[in-house]
Amino acid sequence: MAVFHDEVEIEDFEYDEETETYYYPCPCGDRFEITKEDLENGEEVATCPSCSLIVKVIYDPEDFFTEDEKNCNVQRRQLEIVQ
Repeated sequence: MAVFHDEVEIEDFEYDEETETYYYPCPCGDRFEITKEDLENGEEVATCPSCSLIVKVIYDPEDFFTEDEKNCNVQRRQLEIVQ
């Protein structure tokens, strides 16, 4: 089981559109990082490349679904309502 340095809301991260990576300051002076692709895949751990600290990223996975996944979830919910 991982021991998190902290839990941080995704809104508190800085987003770099060019690298599609979210960054958050680490106490060691570097930055925790997690990619948009990681978040789309359900990953919730941001790592620091310079030390062993990790943070848990608090976010809504649905915010990172592709349009196809969003449509699929809407259709699934509609089917549940009908049943």
